[in-house]
Amino acid sequence: MAEQQAPQGPQISLQKIYLKDASFESPKAPLIFQNADWQPEVNLQVNTETAPIDDNNFEVNLTLTASALQGEETVYLVEIKQAGVFTLQGFEDKKQLQQVLATFCPSNLFPYAREAISGLVEKGGFPQLLLQPINFDALYQQHLQKLEQTEQADTQTAH
Repeated sequence: MAEQQAPQGPQISLQKIYLKDASFESPKAPLIFQNADWQPEVNLQVNTETAPIDDNNFEVNLTLTASALQGEETVYLVEIKQAGVFTLQGFEDKKQLQQVLATFCPSNLFPYAREAISGLVEKGGFPQLLLQPINFDALYQQHLQKLEQTEQADTQTAH
């Protein structure tokens, strides 16, 4: 009988996914439903937060805020905070750990948040809102570039 070896290298496991907060507002209902020219401008804001629970467990929160504007008027505003608990083991490099928390974890939470937003918008009486996939790797790289530019600007002003 062969012995099972403990897996080598970094490991990620998802412990729990849950909806932490949800909000839907339609300030112009029911009058907005009388508007025959339905071509709202939808804006999406994305935010992630990470909090350590203990040495290997982290809570990751993905907040999506979608607002629909018809001209100057807010048609609806929906915000979802989708959360998950992830166990990350074997990450010796802190930068690699931060990258996984900022990219892999939100990518796994996104489909749940997208479904929750779509459901709330439909329950509000509006056409389904289909959010396109988000490239969290690209967002993380943009974040790192902004940090680097800020550090360079701070260094230049200090001299």
